[in-house]
Amino acid sequence: MISPRSLGRDLVAGVVVFLVALPLCLGIALASGAPLFSGVLAGIVGGVVVGVLSGSHTSVSGPAAGLTAIVAMQIAELGSFDAFLLAVVVGGAIQTGLGLAKAGFIAAFVPSSVIKGLLTAIGVILIIKQTPYVLGLVKSAETDPDTALQQLTPSHPNIINDISSLFSGQMSYEALTIGVTSIAFLVFWDKFPRLKKSLIPAPLVVVIFGIMAKLGFRELGEEHRLGAERLVRVPVTEELGDLVGLLTFPDFSQWSNPDVYLAGLTIAIVASLETLLNLEAVDNLDTKRRTSPPSRELFAQGIGNMTSGLIGGIPVTSVIVRGSVNIGAGAQSKLSAIFHGFFLAGAVIFLPELLNLIPLSCLAAILMVTGFKLASPTMIKQIWSEGRYQFLPYAITVVAIVATDLLIGIVIGLFVGLAFILYSNFQRPVQMIIEKHIGGDLYHLQLANQVSFLNRAALDKTLNAIPAGAHALIDARSTDYIDPDILSLIRDYKAKTAPVRGVEVSLRGFRSVYKMHDDIRFVDLSTRELQQSLTPTQVLRVLREGNERFRNQHPLPRDLARQVNATAQGQYPMAVVLSCMDSRTPTELIFDLGLGDVLNVCLAGNVMVGPRVLASIEFGCLESGAKLVVVMAHTGSTVMRSVVKQACAPDSPADAALGEHFHYLVEAIQESITTEEKRVFATLPDEEQQQLCDQIAHRHILRSIDTIRSLSGTIERLLNERKIGIIAGVYDIKSGRMKFTLDSAVGFDPSSEL
Repeated sequence: MISPRSLGRDLVAGVVVFLVALPLCLGIALASGAPLFSGVLAGIVGGVVVGVLSGSHTSVSGPAAGLTAIVAMQIAELGSFDAFLLAVVVGGAIQTGLGLAKAGFIAAFVPSSVIKGLLTAIGVILIIKQTPYVLGLVKSAETDPDTALQQLTPSHPNIINDISSLFSGQMSYEALTIGVTSIAFLVFWDKFPRLKKSLIPAPLVVVIFGIMAKLGFRELGEEHRLGAERLVRVPVTEELGDLVGLLTFPDFSQWSNPDVYLAGLTIAIVASLETLLNLEAVDNLDTKRRTSPPSRELFAQGIGNMTSGLIGGIPVTSVIVRGSVNIGAGAQSKLSAIFHGFFLAGAVIFLPELLNLIPLSCLAAILMVTGFKLASPTMIKQIWSEGRYQFLPYAITVVAIVATDLLIGIVIGLFVGLAFILYSNFQRPVQMIIEKHIGGDLYHLQLANQVSFLNRAALDKTLNAIPAGAHALIDARSTDYIDPDILSLIRDYKAKTAPVRGVEVSLRGFRSVYKMHDDIRFVDLSTRELQQSLTPTQVLRVLREGNERFRNQHPLPRDLARQVNATAQGQYPMAVVLSCMDSRTPTELIFDLGLGDVLNVCLAGNVMVGPRVLASIEFGCLESGAKLVVVMAHTGSTVMRSVVKQACAPDSPADAALGEHFHYLVEAIQESITTEEKRVFATLPDEEQQQLCDQIAHRHILRSIDTIRSLSGTIERLLNERKIGIIAGVYDIKSGRMKFTLDSAVGFDPSSEL
C-alpha cells in the first residue's frame, strides 16, 4: 500500500539512485563504445518501462556494466550502432518470450554461495574502481573529460591488470577533500539510527555538499577549481527539439542478417542470466525479505530492451549497484525505480548544467561505501562458518569476477558450485543406517525425495560397500521421483550382483509405476525360529542395544502393519518383563522393541510377588518360550514413595485415601527396609527421601528374584538347565538409561560375557 510516508521515502530514494545512476549510464555507454546519450536512454527505460512492469519492490534496472564487453564486441561485429540496436530489439523479444514461458525458475537452481559471491565481488570492484576518484586522481594526459566517466563503471575485464593504471595520474586535493569528507559523513550518518531512518538520506546530503564544496573551491581561485574531468558530464542541448536529434533508430534493413539474430540471442541469454542473479541478490538485501517473481522480471526486461533498442538505447538489466543504493536510501516500493527514471529524463532535459556541477568524488564515495556494505566482513565470516562447501564456491566466485568480468566470473562460480553439488551427491546420495535388528544387522538405505542420475555413481558405491552375506533394505517411502537410470541400477543389483555376493535385498515403498513391489526378506520381529535360536545372553544384548537407541533418539523404523499381521498368528516373545505400572515405563519404547517381542507383567510399585505373578512368569517361559526374565524397578516411583512413607510410620493407621487394599503393598515392602531407615525417613529432606526410596526399590527387586526362585520350582528348574535367565534392572526416568545389575544374573552361560 502507498502511504504519504512511503511515497516520500520512495521519492527521496529515487533522487539518490538517479544521482548514482546518471554517471554510471554515461560511463557504461562510453565503455561499451556506444554514444553517451544511449546510456541515459537505457537508464530512463530501465526506470520507467521496466519499473512499471516489474514485480520487484527494490530492483532498479538500467545499462549494466557486465554487458559492456559484449555490447562493444557486437557493435564491432555488426559494423554499425544502428544494426546493433536491431539486435537489442531481437534480444528483448526473446526475453519477453522467456518470461511468458515462465523460464524464471532457472534462478532457483543457482547456489546461494554464488549469489553471495556476486554481491561481494561487486562490492570489491566498487571499492577498487572508486578509490582513485575519491583520492581525486585523474591522468594528466587525458584531454577528453568524458573518458573519466569510464572509471566509475563497476566492472570491466582485467581489473586486476588495470589497478596500476587506475591509481596513476594527477591528484586533486580539492577532490580528495570532498571524497574523504563524503565517506566520513556517510559512515557517521549510519551510526545514528534517527539519522539513518530519516526521510533525508545521507547520499542526497553528500551530493548537495559536493556541489557546494565545488562552488566554494572555485571561489578560492582558479588553482582550486575542479576541472571538467572531475565532474559529471551530461549532454547539454540548446533547445528541447535538439534532444530528438540525439535519438538513434534501428536499421531494419538488417532484418535478414543472421548475425543480428545471433547477437540478439547472445544479448538475451546474458542479460537474462545477469538479471535473474541480480534480482536474487537484491532480494537478499531487502530488509523486508520480499521476493520478486523472476518470470515477470524477464518479461519486463524484454519489453524494456525492445523499447530501448527502438529509441537508441543500449541493453538494460537489473543492476545490483542501483538496487543496493536504492535499498540503502530507504526505498519502500518500486516507485523509487520509476521516479529515478523520470528524474533521469527531467535532468537531461531541464537541468544538465546543474548536474554538471556534481563532483565525481562525492558520487564515488557513495559507491565506495555501498561496496563496503556488499563486501562486509560479517558476511564473509558467516559463510566461512558454514563450511568449505559454501565458502569455496563463494570465494572462487569473488576472485573470478574481480579477475575477469561479471559474466565469466558467474559462469566459473556456477561450475564450481555444480562441482561441489556433484561431489556432495557422490558422497551422500542416500542415507545408510546399519540397524541392529533381532534377526541381525540390516543395511537400511533411505533414498532421498528426488533421486536423479547425478546420484548414480554414489548409489553404486554405497551398494557395493554392503558386505557379503548381509541383509539390505532399499527404502523409497520418502521418494517422489527416481530417475530411470537409478531404477535400472537397483534392479541389476537385486537380480544379479546381490545373489552372487549372498546379499538379501528387500524393497519397500516404491511406487507402482516403477513396477518394483515391496519385498521384505529381513526379520524385524521375534519369530518362532528366531526365539528358539536365542540365548539369555543374546536377549540381554538385544535389550541393551534397544535402550541405547532409545536414549540416543535413533529408534529402528518399524512396519507396524506388517507386525500386526505377523503376530496375529501367534506370539514368540524373547523376554518377560516384571515392572511397575507406571505411565513413564513402557517397555517396548524403553527397549526399542516391536509388537510381540516381550511379555509385560505390571504391578503397582513392583512390590508383590504372589501366585498370580508367578503363574504369569511361568506361562511366559514355558508356553510362550521367553528366554529371559527381567525384574525391573525405576527411579522416582510415586507408588514406591507412598509405600515406603507408609511403611516407615508403623504407629499410623493405613491411609484410607490410598485405598482399602493398599496395606498389602506396605506389608510386601517391609522386609526391604531397615530399622534405621524407618526411623530417619520422616526427618530427611524431599530429595534424600526420594534417593532412599530408589535404593529400597533396587533392594526390593533383588529380593524379588530370590522370592521367585524360592517359590517357583518351575523357574528354578529352567534356570538350572540354562533354558532361561533372570536379571534385575533399574530404569532412570531422567536419563532414559536402563542399568542391569549383573550380580543378580542367574541362568546365564558362565562363559558368556554379560
